Amino acid sequence: MEKLCLNEVMSSIGGKILKKGRVSQFTGIVTDTRKIENGDIFIALKGERYNANDFAIEASKKGACLLILDELHIELEILNDETTVILVENTYKALRDLAEFYRTKLDIKIVAITGSTGKTSTKDLVAAALSYKYKVFKTEGNFNNEIGLPLMVFKLDKNYDIAVLEMGMSGFNEIHNLAKIAKPDIAIMTNVGVSHLENLKTRENILKAKMEITDFFDENKCLIVNNDNDLLRKIEDENYKIVRVGESNDSNILAYKINLGNNFIEFNIKDKDFSEKFKLNLLGKHNVSNSLLAIAVAKELGLTYEEIKLGFKNIKTTSMRMEIVSKNNINIIKDCYNASPDSMKAAIDVISAMDGRKIAILGDMNELGDDSYNMHKDIGVYAKCKNIDIILTYGKYSKAYKEGFLEDSYVFEDREELIQYIIEEIDDGDNILVKASRTEKYEIIADKLINLQR
Repeated sequence: MEKLCLNEVMSSIGGKILKKGRVSQFTGIVTDTRKIENGDIFIALKGERYNANDFAIEASKKGACLLILDELHIELEILNDETTVILVENTYKALRDLAEFYRTKLDIKIVAITGSTGKTSTKDLVAAALSYKYKVFKTEGNFNNEIGLPLMVFKLDKNYDIAVLEMGMSGFNEIHNLAKIAKPDIAIMTNVGVSHLENLKTRENILKAKMEITDFFDENKCLIVNNDNDLLRKIEDENYKIVRVGESNDSNILAYKINLGNNFIEFNIKDKDFSEKFKLNLLGKHNVSNSLLAIAVAKELGLTYEEIKLGFKNIKTTSMRMEIVSKNNINIIKDCYNASPDSMKAAIDVISAMDGRKIAILGDMNELGDDSYNMHKDIGVYAKCKNIDIILTYGKYSKAYKEGFLEDSYVFEDREELIQYIIEEIDDGDNILVKASRTEKYEIIADKLINLQR
């Protein structure tokens, strides 16, 4: 992070200085006292189970030289002489406002990514595609909300050329707030599915919420969309550039001759009068779409096809996203970062193409709204049609999976019972998919199988 001075902080967040310390320049932003380093700004956030205003003294002792609070629970004279205290009405807003100001200090291109599924995989691909020519920062983990994204912005400095930032949401106005902070130059829309139906009720509302990513666009900005998605292909031209990618014939970058191997994807693209062939060490047709989005970004930022190919060799995928581990004569697909009907089908497509017995350990998909049961049932039907041999599951919607898959579907009372069953039944040559929403913690199952001594 570039240094911030007290005057810059005050001009961006307002508030009242209750105590002025000896230090007037700050070198980092933290919201967790465990991560404080000397010279940091500590912003105290409140949640249902915690109130970081209670840790002001600890933050000062650990070296925080500026405390931004919205409640005062301490005697100010207890704090270190270096520490300044600012009282604001809302520390969440202060975090966003300060990040928005900090963005203006940076001479950097921002690529923002949203969509119902595929955000993280696309982020990894975009960062790789750009890596041959540029120094690239990408969102760490799932820091893609109104707390996480500002913290990612504060990690940027003059050493980076481009930042690739995820933007997640669960309702209206959230992407708007993130776009207001990041002011993206290029935005990517991976797809519009059924995640967040619980809050937004219709896919059209999901599209409307995600389109907030363009709220601060002008004629110099660019939106890149997956033209194979039924709602995204209907987006009409605006006062900014739209690039459409996919297999649809009217795509600006068109994919054809797609070949899905056991450990790679291969496809040709047509871009105006140019054509090129790509091969990546990734799995699944969904990664063809993600790769097209990354290629389009790289082209917008001036890279050649050869430079993009060299960059793709540097790809580093985020943990728990379609990780395939081959061990003890079994293949384990660990895909426990998130789950929706679209990503479930994509993962099932991958395992269905593998040789050997196919076992799917599937957990609940969250935030699907009133039709959740039927959506889980449909995944059971889809798995049966894709020649999955066995489904194992536990959780709220386990019976829905069983109703869709019928025989060879097994429901368990808890995680440990499921683990014990699969350990006893596993055999050489098996392929095992482990997938559920992040809150279900199915990575525990995957890790047990990966570390199994046979």
